[in-house]
Amino acid sequence: MSQILIAEDEERIAAFVSKGLRSAGYSPTAVSTGTEAVDLACTGEFDLLVLDIGLPDRDGFDVLAEIRGRGVNVPVIILTARSSVTDTVAGLESGADDYMAKPFRFEELLARVRLRLRSEATADSATSLSHGDLMLDLRTRRAVVSGAAVDLSAREFTLAETFLRSPGQVLSREQLLSRVWGYDFDPGSNVVDVYVRYLRNKLGADRFETVRGMGYRLR
Repeated sequence: MSQILIAEDEERIAAFVSKGLRSAGYSPTAVSTGTEAVDLACTGEFDLLVLDIGLPDRDGFDVLAEIRGRGVNVPVIILTARSSVTDTVAGLESGADDYMAKPFRFEELLARVRLRLRSEATADSATSLSHGDLMLDLRTRRAVVSGAAVDLSAREFTLAETFLRSPGQVLSREQLLSRVWGYDFDPGSNVVDVYVRYLRNKLGADRFETVRGMGYRLR
């Protein structure tokens, strides 16, 4: 199981990312300061670092520079509210492997985590997902049911992809909200139910099962 270090001082975001990564099969550890991030990253026990730039004790760029200066080559994904071209270039030139601006969707972060973790290379090389007579082409973002193409919106496709990556697993509305719509959502929203209904209409009414009091499951 890949160990992922999260350096993020906003408790809500750290908890959101940790929960999502844990549900995706990773083992996350969250810290809130740059000093802790440097100390843990340099132990060699972590496979990837998600690093916020605006840490309370020191700038994330300094953290990254010290880690790289110590010869630690752990992949680093910068996660920050700064989204200017200057900051992006500075992050990448400082040794970061990727750069994401807040707000973000967890599914996009997860895709980047998988891309950077070499242990996930086999899974990432797949160009399609299949379950029964349903197939998703990850390159063209098209769905095929029993050989017939079905048009899905970007959000519908992401929701369908989330189900196909966890076939038979019950996914709560909260999990689906965080993975498909991102951390900045209204927990009381019925948007998940609405989009599951869209998928049932397009991909098959019996394909997505309602598990009372828990969520939804791809049969």
